[in-house]
Amino acid sequence: MTHIPRRTFIKRSALGVAGAALWSPRLAGSAAAKKIRLGFIGVGLRGRAHVQSALMIPDVAIPAICDIDSDAVEETQRILQKAGFPRAESYTDGVYAFERLVRRDDLDGIIISTPWRWHVPMAVAVMKAGKYAGLEVPASITVEETWELVNVHESTGSHCMILENACYRRDILAVLNMVRQGKLGEVIQLEGGYLHDLRHVKFNNGKQPYGGGVEFGEKGFSEARWRTQHAVERNGDLYPTHGLGPMAEMVDINRGNQFDYLVSMATKSRGLHNYIVDNGGRDHPNAGVDFKLGDVVRTMIKCVNGETITITHDTNLPRPYSLGYAVQGTKGIWRYRNDYEPTEIYIEHASEDHKWESFEPYLQQYDHRLWKEHGAMAEQTGHDGIDFFVIKEFVDSIRKQAAPPMDVYDAAAWSVIGPLSEQSIAAGSAPIAIPDFTRGKWKNRKPIFAL
Repeated sequence: MTHIPRRTFIKRSALGVAGAALWSPRLAGSAAAKKIRLGFIGVGLRGRAHVQSALMIPDVAIPAICDIDSDAVEETQRILQKAGFPRAESYTDGVYAFERLVRRDDLDGIIISTPWRWHVPMAVAVMKAGKYAGLEVPASITVEETWELVNVHESTGSHCMILENACYRRDILAVLNMVRQGKLGEVIQLEGGYLHDLRHVKFNNGKQPYGGGVEFGEKGFSEARWRTQHAVERNGDLYPTHGLGPMAEMVDINRGNQFDYLVSMATKSRGLHNYIVDNGGRDHPNAGVDFKLGDVVRTMIKCVNGETITITHDTNLPRPYSLGYAVQGTKGIWRYRNDYEPTEIYIEHASEDHKWESFEPYLQQYDHRLWKEHGAMAEQTGHDGIDFFVIKEFVDSIRKQAAPPMDVYDAAAWSVIGPLSEQSIAAGSAPIAIPDFTRGKWKNRKPIFAL
C-alpha cells in the first residue's frame, strides 16, 4: 500500500514533521472543539504524507492505521511519536485487515491511500460503516465500480471525498476567483493533464530512492509493485483527475453543468519498452512485455453548457513535469506550462496587445482566502502545500457533518474518464457518452467548492 510522491517528498516530509510538532492539536486546539478521530488505510509514502498533514490540524487524533507493509506501519508510528502523539493501533495481517479497522466505533473518518483497485472496495466499506471516506485518486477504474461508489453513498448517506490536491493549488484557486468574477469572460476551452516522466517509478527495485532497475510486480518497489501492471493491461488516460478536477471546478461540473461525451486517442507505445532495453538490456525478461498503454493519450470532453476540456496523459517519455493547465475565455486566457517557466496571462484591453504578461500580480490580487489564511502552515506540507488543504477540508467536513467540497459525484465524474477513454480508444476514437452520476440533480445543485 505504498505510494511514491511526485516531487520533493523528503524535504516536505521533514518540514511536515517539524510543523506537526509545533502545531500539535494539544497545543493549538480549542479545549471546547470536538476531536476528530481519523484512521488511515495505506501508510506508504503517500499515506504518510496525509498523516503528517493531519497532525498539523488542531483537534485531530489518529487511533488506528492499516498497511500490509509492517515497515510502513512502523515508520508511521515513529512520525506519530515524534509529533507527540500516542502510537496508533495497527492492522497488518493481510489484505483484508482494513475491514477490522473500518468496524471500529472510535473513528469519524478514514483516509484511503492504497493501490487503485482497492479504492472502491475500501471506500464502500467505510461508507457502509457510517464513516466519512477520504479517497486518493483516481477514485475508481471501471464504470461499474464508479456507479457502486455513488449508489452506496446514496443508500447510506455517508460521504466520500476525493482527495484531489491539485484543486487547491494557489494559482488554480486564484484563477478560480478570476473566473467567478468574470475577469476572463465566459469560459470556452480548458486544458489540463498529467505530464510526468514516471519511468523511474514504474520500474523500481528500491535500491535508489526514486529509481534503479527495470523491475515491476513482485520484484518491484513501492508503486512499481502494482502501478506498472495497469500500463500492461490498459490503454487510456489512467490518471485523469489532476488535470481534470481543477478544470471541472472552473465550469461548475455537477453543479449547473455536466460532462456530455468524450473522444480519446492514444499514440503507439514505445517509452516503457525502450526504458527497459536502455537500462536492463534487450535480453532482460521485461523487454518482451507488451505494454498496451500509449505513450501519450489525449481526451477531449464536451460539456452540456458548450465548453470543451482537453486532458493529456503522458508518463512514459522523457519530459519535465507539467500539468499543462489553460483556461480560455471570451475576454482572455491564463496558462501554466510547467514549474520551470513563468505562468502567464493575457486579458483583452488590459494586457499589451498580443503579448503575454506575468501572472504574478494577478496571483497577489486574486489570491484565495484559503491561502491567505492557511498558506504559511500549508507550505510546511507536501506538494507545495496543497496536501494540507485536502486533509483540512476533509476534517472540516466531518466537523460540520456536511458534504465535502469535492464529493462522491465529483469523484465519479472525474475518475470515470479513465475507463471511458479506454472504451473510446478501443472503438477507434469513437464518442462515448459520460454518465450523469447525479441523475439530473446537477441542474439544481449549487457550487460549494472553495467558497
